[in-house]
Amino acid sequence: MSRRNKLVALLMVLIGGGIFAFEMRDLQVRQVIHTLRHLQLWWLLVATLMMLASWLVETLVVQIFVQHEGERLSFGAALRVPLVEQLFNNITPFASGGQPAQLVALMQAGVEGGRASSILLMKFIVYQFMVLINFVITLVLGFHQMASRFGPLAFLIIFGFVIHVTVIAGLLLVMYHYRFTKRLVGWIVRVAGWFVGAQRQAMMQATMDEKIDTFYAESLHLKQAKGKVLRAAALTLVQLLLYYAVPYFVLRCFGVTNVSLVEVIVLHVMIVMIVSLFPIPGGTGGAEYSFKTLFATYVPLPSQLVLAMLLWRLLTYYLGMALGALALGFSPSRMKAAKPRRK
Repeated sequence: MSRRNKLVALLMVLIGGGIFAFEMRDLQVRQVIHTLRHLQLWWLLVATLMMLASWLVETLVVQIFVQHEGERLSFGAALRVPLVEQLFNNITPFASGGQPAQLVALMQAGVEGGRASSILLMKFIVYQFMVLINFVITLVLGFHQMASRFGPLAFLIIFGFVIHVTVIAGLLLVMYHYRFTKRLVGWIVRVAGWFVGAQRQAMMQATMDEKIDTFYAESLHLKQAKGKVLRAAALTLVQLLLYYAVPYFVLRCFGVTNVSLVEVIVLHVMIVMIVSLFPIPGGTGGAEYSFKTLFATYVPLPSQLVLAMLLWRLLTYYLGMALGALALGFSPSRMKAAKPRRK
């Protein structure tokens, strides 16, 4: 990890610490100690296992996409991919560093660069579709409840939903209406050319054409590998549900029983959607505010709410950073090649 990335990671930890110090400023020390003494550690263990399990399931997704004509990636080398992704997602704006970091991790494990890019593109497509499916389900189940209780946040969630639908619509256009999409993008680039120079416009056009061509080529592969895609989609759905369930078990640590697992999953999906709109790495600040706002009605004591928020961020944000940094220190085993067939 570069010096700059180390400094960013340290800065995010310091900012997170500052946020929690600010949230705890009005809490009585005696009350915090009392809350910690009555913490139900069994539920904390379950929450930790749910978070770890989500990364293990993602590891299986990586293995599924890498598998090809007898070639396969060991579980340890595949596990390194989502962990490194977590680290760089959490220290870059809009999680922009996760994809390049995964690419490097796959190449270090012996996957050829072009093929590694294809694998990550397929993984991204499946992930985006599963996120959208989860979000649509949670909107149906819980948006009315959230809109009536938490007003302003509802607009952020709608905005996040529009962005995700736009991404999915763009992917589908490329997959099924390739020529129309190229013409549409060409028109958009020409409009953008009114505000930038001709050289910049040409560069934009070349970049967009390359990305569209690459994605279209991979979409053809996706259509041919339907069984692989369906297995990866099912596992990705499980991965997301494990992750979305983490706050439920965190709340159970504090003896909170007046909320159902489905309610918590719905609220956590909405928190993740809100956080994705913040350019700050990890959505720091927005994540904590969203958690405190959405779960305040279920947690009776201020000390419980702040400590629950702390445990949730430790598990879903800082744990991934720590394990990702640890994974960087290990050299992955090389991908196993296909065994030659006997004549």
